[in-house]
Amino acid sequence: MLLLALMWGLSIPVTKLGLQDIPPLTLTALRFAVAVLLLLPVVFWRRVHWQSMPRLAAVGILGVGVGQVTQVFGIAATSASVGTILSATIPVFMVIFATVRLKQRVTTRQQIGLVIAFIGIAVVALGHGATADPAHQSSLWGVFWMLVSALCIAFYYVWSVELTEVYGAPTVAAWSTLFGFVALLPWAGWEALQVPMKLTAQGFAVAVYLGVAVSVAGLFLWLHILKTVPAGIAASVQYLQPVFGIGASAIVFAEPLGPTFLLGVLLILAGLALTMVSPRRAQ
Repeated sequence: MLLLALMWGLSIPVTKLGLQDIPPLTLTALRFAVAVLLLLPVVFWRRVHWQSMPRLAAVGILGVGVGQVTQVFGIAATSASVGTILSATIPVFMVIFATVRLKQRVTTRQQIGLVIAFIGIAVVALGHGATADPAHQSSLWGVFWMLVSALCIAFYYVWSVELTEVYGAPTVAAWSTLFGFVALLPWAGWEALQVPMKLTAQGFAVAVYLGVAVSVAGLFLWLHILKTVPAGIAASVQYLQPVFGIGASAIVFAEPLGPTFLLGVLLILAGLALTMVSPRRAQ
Protein backbone atom coordinates (compact mmCIF):
# COMPACT_ATOMS: atom_id res chain seq x y z
CA MET A 1 0.00 0.00 0.00
CA LEU A 2 2.86 2.38 0.77
CA LEU A 3 4.52 1.51 -2.54
CA LEU A 4 1.30 2.14 -4.48
CA ALA A 5 0.70 5.46 -2.71
CA LEU A 6 4.26 6.49 -3.60
CA MET A 7 3.97 5.42 -7.25
CA TRP A 8 0.60 7.10 -7.82
CA GLY A 9 1.40 10.10 -5.63
CA LEU A 10 4.49 10.93 -7.72
CA SER A 11 2.55 10.85 -10.99
CA ILE A 12 1.61 14.57 -11.02
CA PRO A 13 5.11 15.94 -10.15
CA VAL A 14 6.70 13.49 -12.61
CA THR A 15 4.28 14.58 -15.34
CA LYS A 16 5.20 18.19 -14.59
CA LEU A 17 8.85 17.29 -15.26
CA GLY A 18 7.95 15.60 -18.54
CA LEU A 19 6.03 18.67 -19.75
CA GLN A 20 9.26 20.66 -19.63
CA ASP A 21 10.38 18.84 -22.80
CA ILE A 22 7.30 17.18 -24.35
CA PRO A 23 3.92 18.82 -25.15
CA PRO A 24 0.83 17.45 -23.34
CA LEU A 25 -0.83 15.28 -25.99
CA THR A 26 2.46 13.77 -27.13
CA LEU A 27 3.49 12.95 -23.58
CA THR A 28 0.14 11.26 -22.92
CA ALA A 29 0.43 9.27 -26.16
CA LEU A 30 3.95 8.10 -25.28
CA ARG A 31 2.78 7.09 -21.81
CA PHE A 32 -0.05 4.94 -23.10
CA ALA A 33 2.04 3.54 -25.93
CA VAL A 34 4.22 2.02 -23.22
CA ALA A 35 1.15 0.82 -21.31
CA VAL A 36 -0.43 -0.73 -24.41
CA LEU A 37 2.72 -2.68 -25.21
CA LEU A 38 2.69 -4.17 -21.73
CA LEU A 39 -1.06 -4.90 -21.80
CA LEU A 40 -1.18 -6.48 -25.27
CA PRO A 41 -0.76 -10.03 -23.87
CA VAL A 42 -3.94 -9.48 -21.83
CA VAL A 43 -5.76 -8.27 -24.95
CA PHE A 44 -4.85 -11.40 -26.93
CA TRP A 45 -5.24 -13.78 -24.01
CA ARG A 46 -8.66 -12.60 -22.84
CA ARG A 47 -10.94 -12.00 -25.80
CA VAL A 48 -14.27 -10.23 -25.34
CA HIS A 49 -17.49 -10.46 -27.33
CA TRP A 50 -17.75 -8.00 -30.20
CA GLN A 51 -21.01 -6.63 -28.79
CA SER A 52 -19.08 -5.29 -25.79
CA MET A 53 -16.55 -3.44 -27.96
CA PRO A 54 -18.54 -0.17 -28.22
CA ARG A 55 -18.82 0.07 -24.44
CA LEU A 56 -15.14 -0.71 -23.95
CA ALA A 57 -14.27 1.87 -26.60
CA ALA A 58 -16.45 4.50 -24.92
CA VAL A 59 -14.91 3.76 -21.53
CA GLY A 60 -11.40 4.01 -22.98
CA ILE A 61 -12.09 7.26 -24.81
CA LEU A 62 -13.58 8.75 -21.66
CA GLY A 63 -10.86 7.57 -19.28
CA VAL A 64 -7.79 8.01 -21.52
CA GLY A 65 -8.84 10.23 -24.41
CA VAL A 66 -10.59 12.78 -22.20
CA GLY A 67 -9.67 12.11 -18.56
CA GLN A 68 -5.91 11.75 -18.95
CA VAL A 69 -5.62 14.44 -21.64
CA THR A 70 -7.45 17.07 -19.58
CA GLN A 71 -5.34 16.06 -16.60
CA VAL A 72 -2.09 16.73 -18.41
CA PHE A 73 -3.43 20.10 -19.64
CA GLY A 74 -4.39 20.88 -16.06
CA ILE A 75 -0.95 19.92 -14.78
CA ALA A 76 0.62 22.23 -17.36
CA ALA A 77 -1.41 25.17 -16.04
CA THR A 78 -1.10 24.51 -12.29
CA SER A 79 1.72 24.00 -9.86
CA ALA A 80 2.60 20.38 -9.13
CA SER A 81 1.29 20.58 -5.57
CA VAL A 82 -2.07 22.07 -6.62
CA GLY A 83 -2.42 19.48 -9.38
CA THR A 84 -1.69 16.71 -6.89
CA ILE A 85 -4.30 17.76 -4.37
CA LEU A 86 -6.96 18.38 -7.04
CA SER A 87 -6.40 14.91 -8.48
CA ALA A 88 -7.12 13.52 -5.02
CA THR A 89 -10.78 14.56 -5.46
CA ILE A 90 -11.40 11.61 -7.81
CA PRO A 91 -12.81 9.44 -4.95
CA VAL A 92 -15.22 12.27 -4.07
CA PHE A 93 -16.68 12.27 -7.57
CA MET A 94 -16.75 8.47 -7.54
CA VAL A 95 -19.12 8.62 -4.56
CA ILE A 96 -21.41 11.01 -6.45
CA PHE A 97 -21.47 8.90 -9.61
CA ALA A 98 -21.91 5.67 -7.65
CA THR A 99 -25.15 7.03 -6.20
CA VAL A 100 -26.51 7.69 -9.69
CA ARG A 101 -25.24 4.74 -11.74
CA LEU A 102 -24.79 2.02 -9.11
CA LYS A 103 -27.72 3.18 -6.94
CA GLN A 104 -25.55 3.42 -3.84
CA ARG A 105 -26.87 5.49 -0.95
CA VAL A 106 -24.99 8.63 0.16
CA THR A 107 -24.97 9.06 3.93
CA THR A 108 -25.23 12.40 5.69
CA ARG A 109 -21.59 12.07 6.71
CA GLN A 110 -20.57 11.64 3.08
CA GLN A 111 -22.63 14.65 2.02
CA ILE A 112 -20.83 16.78 4.61
CA GLY A 113 -17.53 15.39 3.37
CA LEU A 114 -18.34 16.43 -0.20
CA VAL A 115 -19.09 19.99 0.87
CA ILE A 116 -15.89 20.24 2.95
CA ALA A 117 -13.79 18.82 0.10
CA PHE A 118 -15.14 21.35 -2.40
CA ILE A 119 -14.50 24.19 0.04
CA GLY A 120 -10.93 22.94 0.29
CA ILE A 121 -10.65 22.93 -3.53
CA ALA A 122 -11.70 26.57 -3.62
CA VAL A 123 -9.20 27.50 -0.90
CA VAL A 124 -6.35 25.71 -2.72
CA ALA A 125 -7.26 27.17 -6.11
CA LEU A 126 -7.64 30.76 -4.95
CA GLY A 127 -4.87 30.80 -2.38
CA HIS A 128 -2.16 29.30 -4.58
CA GLY A 129 -2.73 31.19 -7.81
CA ALA A 130 -0.95 34.46 -7.17
CA THR A 131 2.57 33.50 -6.14
CA ALA A 132 5.44 35.65 -7.30
CA ASP A 133 7.20 32.89 -9.21
CA PRO A 134 5.38 32.04 -12.50
CA ALA A 135 6.52 28.41 -12.20
CA HIS A 136 4.44 28.07 -9.03
CA GLN A 137 1.31 29.83 -10.27
CA SER A 138 -1.96 28.03 -10.91
CA SER A 139 -4.47 29.48 -13.37
CA LEU A 140 -8.21 29.01 -13.02
CA TRP A 141 -8.15 27.23 -16.37
CA GLY A 142 -5.66 24.77 -14.93
CA VAL A 143 -7.91 24.12 -11.94
CA PHE A 144 -10.87 23.73 -14.32
CA TRP A 145 -9.07 21.12 -16.44
CA MET A 146 -7.97 19.19 -13.34
CA LEU A 147 -11.56 19.04 -12.09
CA VAL A 148 -12.83 17.95 -15.53
CA SER A 149 -10.19 15.23 -15.48
CA ALA A 150 -11.24 14.10 -12.00
CA LEU A 151 -14.87 13.93 -13.16
CA CYS A 152 -14.04 11.87 -16.25
CA ILE A 153 -11.68 9.47 -14.46
CA ALA A 154 -14.16 8.98 -11.60
CA PHE A 155 -16.96 8.18 -14.05
CA TYR A 156 -14.57 5.90 -15.94
CA TYR A 157 -13.94 3.90 -12.74
CA VAL A 158 -17.63 3.67 -11.85
CA TRP A 159 -18.68 2.78 -15.39
CA SER A 160 -15.98 0.12 -15.56
CA VAL A 161 -17.47 -1.69 -12.57
CA GLU A 162 -20.27 -3.14 -14.72
CA LEU A 163 -17.81 -4.46 -17.30
CA THR A 164 -15.32 -5.81 -14.74
CA GLU A 165 -18.06 -7.95 -13.22
CA VAL A 166 -18.27 -9.77 -16.58
CA TYR A 167 -14.71 -9.74 -17.93
CA GLY A 168 -12.52 -8.89 -14.95
CA ALA A 169 -10.54 -5.74 -14.24
CA PRO A 170 -7.34 -6.63 -16.21
CA THR A 171 -9.33 -7.30 -19.39
CA VAL A 172 -11.33 -4.09 -19.11
CA ALA A 173 -8.20 -2.09 -18.31
CA ALA A 174 -6.29 -3.57 -21.27
CA TRP A 175 -9.02 -3.08 -23.89
CA SER A 176 -10.08 0.38 -22.67
CA THR A 177 -6.45 1.52 -22.64
CA LEU A 178 -6.01 0.27 -26.20
CA PHE A 179 -9.13 2.07 -27.46
CA GLY A 180 -8.20 5.27 -25.62
CA PHE A 181 -4.69 5.20 -27.06
CA VAL A 182 -5.98 4.73 -30.62
CA ALA A 183 -8.40 7.65 -30.18
CA LEU A 184 -5.55 9.82 -28.89
CA LEU A 185 -3.13 9.14 -31.76
CA PRO A 186 -4.54 11.59 -34.35
CA TRP A 187 -4.49 14.48 -31.89
CA ALA A 188 -0.98 13.65 -30.71
CA GLY A 189 0.17 13.46 -34.33
CA TRP A 190 -1.35 16.87 -35.06
CA GLU A 191 0.34 18.35 -31.98
CA ALA A 192 3.70 16.85 -32.96
CA LEU A 193 3.48 18.70 -36.30
CA GLN A 194 2.47 22.01 -34.72
CA VAL A 195 4.49 22.22 -31.52
CA PRO A 196 8.29 21.92 -31.32
CA MET A 197 9.42 18.99 -29.22
CA LYS A 198 12.67 17.51 -28.02
CA LEU A 199 12.63 13.93 -26.79
CA THR A 200 15.20 14.12 -24.02
CA ALA A 201 16.26 11.37 -21.67
CA GLN A 202 14.19 13.02 -18.95
CA GLY A 203 11.06 13.14 -21.13
CA PHE A 204 11.48 9.52 -22.21
CA ALA A 205 12.02 8.40 -18.62
CA VAL A 206 8.85 10.23 -17.55
CA ALA A 207 6.79 8.51 -20.27
CA VAL A 208 8.17 5.11 -19.26
CA TYR A 209 7.52 5.73 -15.56
CA LEU A 210 3.93 6.85 -16.18
CA GLY A 211 3.24 3.93 -18.52
CA VAL A 212 4.89 1.20 -16.45
CA ALA A 213 4.54 2.29 -12.83
CA VAL A 214 1.32 4.33 -12.87
CA SER A 215 -0.80 2.82 -15.65
CA VAL A 216 0.18 -0.89 -15.52
CA ALA A 217 2.07 -1.88 -12.36
CA GLY A 218 -0.08 0.41 -10.23
CA LEU A 219 -3.25 -1.16 -11.59
CA PHE A 220 -2.20 -4.74 -10.90
CA LEU A 221 -0.80 -3.81 -7.50
CA TRP A 222 -4.12 -2.15 -6.66
CA LEU A 223 -6.02 -5.27 -7.72
CA HIS A 224 -3.73 -7.42 -5.55
CA ILE A 225 -4.31 -5.13 -2.56
CA LEU A 226 -8.08 -5.31 -3.00
CA LYS A 227 -7.87 -9.13 -2.95
CA THR A 228 -5.76 -9.33 0.21
CA VAL A 229 -6.71 -6.26 2.28
CA PRO A 230 -10.17 -5.15 3.45
CA ALA A 231 -11.52 -2.40 1.18
CA GLY A 232 -11.85 0.11 4.02
CA ILE A 233 -8.14 -0.23 4.80
CA ALA A 234 -7.12 -0.26 1.14
CA ALA A 235 -8.96 3.04 0.65
CA SER A 236 -6.45 4.75 2.94
CA VAL A 237 -4.07 4.73 -0.05
CA GLN A 238 -6.10 7.67 -1.34
CA TYR A 239 -5.10 9.72 1.72
CA LEU A 240 -1.38 9.03 1.30
CA GLN A 241 -1.06 9.93 -2.39
CA PRO A 242 -1.35 13.71 -1.88
CA VAL A 243 1.17 13.54 0.96
CA PHE A 244 3.81 11.97 -1.28
CA GLY A 245 2.90 14.17 -4.24
CA ILE A 246 2.98 17.46 -2.36
CA GLY A 247 6.20 16.50 -0.59
CA ALA A 248 7.88 15.65 -3.89
CA SER A 249 6.61 18.89 -5.45
CA ALA A 250 8.02 20.95 -2.61
CA ILE A 251 11.42 19.25 -2.96
CA VAL A 252 11.77 19.06 -6.75
CA PHE A 253 10.18 22.38 -7.70
CA ALA A 254 10.88 24.27 -4.46
CA GLU A 255 7.22 25.20 -4.22
CA PRO A 256 6.26 27.41 -1.28
CA LEU A 257 3.48 25.85 0.77
CA GLY A 258 1.84 28.69 2.65
CA PRO A 259 -0.80 28.47 5.40
CA THR A 260 -3.68 29.00 2.93
CA PHE A 261 -2.58 26.08 0.81
CA LEU A 262 -2.08 23.84 3.84
CA LEU A 263 -5.56 24.79 5.12
CA GLY A 264 -7.09 23.81 1.77
CA VAL A 265 -5.20 20.51 1.79
CA LEU A 266 -6.47 19.70 5.28
CA LEU A 267 -10.05 20.50 4.24
CA ILE A 268 -9.84 18.29 1.17
CA LEU A 269 -8.31 15.38 3.09
CA ALA A 270 -10.95 15.78 5.81
CA GLY A 271 -13.66 15.76 3.16
CA LEU A 272 -12.14 12.66 1.58
CA ALA A 273 -12.06 10.93 4.95
CA LEU A 274 -15.75 11.65 5.61
CA THR A 275 -16.70 10.67 2.07
CA MET A 276 -14.87 7.35 2.03
CA VAL A 277 -15.57 6.24 5.61
CA SER A 278 -19.13 5.10 6.12
CA PRO A 279 -20.90 3.47 9.09
CA ARG A 280 -20.27 -0.23 9.61
CA ARG A 281 -23.87 -1.10 8.73
CA ALA A 282 -23.64 0.70 5.36
CA GLN A 283 -20.39 -1.06 4.54
